[in-house]
Amino acid sequence: METTALVIGGGATGTGIARDLALRGVNVTLVERGGLTGGTSGRSHGLLHSGARYAESDPVGAEECIEENRILTDIAGECIRDTGGLFVQLADDDPAYFEEKRDACEAIGIPTQTLDAEAASAAVPDLAADVERAMEVPDAVVYPSRLVAANAADARDHGATIHPHAPVEGITVADGRITAVQVGGTVDAQIEPDYVVNAAGAWAGQVAGMAGVSVEMRPTRGVMVSVEYDRLGPVLNRCRAPDDGDIVVPHDSEVVLGTTSVGVEDPDDYSTEEWELSETVAECAAMLPPVADAPTVRTWWGVRPLYGPDEDERGGRGISRGFFRLDHTDDGIENFVSVVGGKLTTYRRMAEATADHVCDRLNVNAECLTADRRLPGADDPDRLDAFVAEFDGQGVTDADVVAPPESPNSSTPSER
Repeated sequence: METTALVIGGGATGTGIARDLALRGVNVTLVERGGLTGGTSGRSHGLLHSGARYAESDPVGAEECIEENRILTDIAGECIRDTGGLFVQLADDDPAYFEEKRDACEAIGIPTQTLDAEAASAAVPDLAADVERAMEVPDAVVYPSRLVAANAADARDHGATIHPHAPVEGITVADGRITAVQVGGTVDAQIEPDYVVNAAGAWAGQVAGMAGVSVEMRPTRGVMVSVEYDRLGPVLNRCRAPDDGDIVVPHDSEVVLGTTSVGVEDPDDYSTEEWELSETVAECAAMLPPVADAPTVRTWWGVRPLYGPDEDERGGRGISRGFFRLDHTDDGIENFVSVVGGKLTTYRRMAEATADHVCDRLNVNAECLTADRRLPGADDPDRLDAFVAEFDGQGVTDADVVAPPESPNSSTPSER
């Protein structure tokens, strides 16, 4: 099998790259070892960032978030739920931090409005009694199963070939180029690409290693707890330095509580701890007390695809996770690039930057179209969910919204 561009990884970034390249007329094949969204994309808390979380620590990353937030709100339709968000200052929180974040948002261009305690409690009736004030920001909720499947469908409609359940089993390098990629599962064949994109997220180091290249990943696990609660309108963020249990994301009849940050050696095989659950619930309940006793619907862990050198340089939790495009020409392979790091909110920007690079290497003169072109099915939830089923793309994050609650297809090796 021959292809111009082979994309390895079927999460948001991989399918975004496949869509971008296909819209530019490039012959693309995408392979994913499981169903689409089987990795990090389908195991997040589902927050579409406004950038406010990173405004004071990384204004460049925050600006990227607000720009991509606006683009996705325009193009993604029913993949997005426009809830708005609140950064909540409680009695024990530093008021100077609130002021710093608000000033940083204003400088970046992230819209804010400050609510006093009475107005904040009116917006969220069950908000903690010790709320001092809150700041409105344009956060939203993203349903990653729909988003990824819609990207894959648009790529397919423009000539791409999408292969779920097609794990990469080996990579052949000769004369400074990847000449063949052995793919198992539903493909069970050798693919001969002109160019290879490694978009495997937390598993990017493993894929790169098959080609004899080192990509140092520093994955961390985080827990999400979904509980029964149907009275929350906006996303809640604790207005303090990022820490465990500081985000509450509303769905229809549930809220998702998150999260923790614990380093892991292997994104497929890691332990989990009871304290992660109890601390996440307790800390989120400090903002929204009813969730402390709300029945738990499901619990899952996701693994962040953090890039090791960046983590070493920046240090500290809560710093905006920028993305990195690693051209492996200097490693001795001229037709291979890895894209690592980043956030779900900025997947389209990551895809555009990577597609720009691939087109440059392939001498393809075509502009990115993904910022202005609506995703297929954007206005039709049933059609979006049909795409999810087509690509076996149901993730656990939005299982209550996309799949029937009684039978979500959410089992993966990292489910706990």
